[in-house]
Amino acid sequence: MIVKFGLPKGSLQESTLTLMQRAGFQFSVRKRNYFADCDDPEMEGVLLRAQEMARYVENGVLDAGLTGKDWIEESGCTIVDVCELIYGKNGFRPVRWVVAVPEDSPVTSIKDLQSKRIATEAVNLTRAFLKKKGVEAEVEFSWGATEVKAPYLADAIVELTETGSSLRANKLRVVDTIMESTTRLIANQNSYEDPKKREKIDTVATLLQGAINARNRVGLKFNIEKKYIDLLLPILPAMKNPTISPLINSDWAALEIIVEEQCVRRIIPTLQEHGARDIIEYPLNKVIF
Repeated sequence: MIVKFGLPKGSLQESTLTLMQRAGFQFSVRKRNYFADCDDPEMEGVLLRAQEMARYVENGVLDAGLTGKDWIEESGCTIVDVCELIYGKNGFRPVRWVVAVPEDSPVTSIKDLQSKRIATEAVNLTRAFLKKKGVEAEVEFSWGATEVKAPYLADAIVELTETGSSLRANKLRVVDTIMESTTRLIANQNSYEDPKKREKIDTVATLLQGAINARNRVGLKFNIEKKYIDLLLPILPAMKNPTISPLINSDWAALEIIVEEQCVRRIIPTLQEHGARDIIEYPLNKVIF
């Protein structure tokens, strides 16, 4: 049994391969090759544009793959949405499709685009949004470099943004937001009904979610005299409760906690004040809830 797995080629490629590696799947990608070898003999990687992923998963060329919720809706394909994975090119947050116009444009709301021209790669999403708002406008497909098309080739654009830096660099301002989108693990319906393939796809989902859950967390271990534990517990953050293990010396115990990494700079001085010794911080690859 082999699961043919689609990996997004382009802006999400590097962050996806890094996430897959943290989840336990090492893909080897060669230049000018759309196939990726995996160290898991039950997985075969195929590199495709995220825009095409849902179509190839729907028709069974791929068993599963990673793409955005936006491209699933844009394509109108019927697939199994296995799970949400919040990560992107520049960080772990959703991206937005926004309506943008030049900074000096008289347009202040979506209603002002009545009978105007809008350039975008997400034609179907844009048309559906305009229909919902009661606006009739000409929506044309953009093959790329969409940010530079307003105002000379279009009155407005609909573009994907993660940080807004590209829009600002092109002197554009946001008028409205069409949708927020996150990466999704999707599966072919027939493949997901196959017990072995479903088990493998669900395992991949669990491990990917675990890798994302671990992204800002670290582990802390330290030794402390037992008489100080009750004083320390009320101020000690943890995912649930600290793990407490007795040491051979019965007056001491070892405590272990999982915390947000940004809290460590505050926690370590507090631990020292309460008598903690031998403090160790360690990274995490996966946290499975």
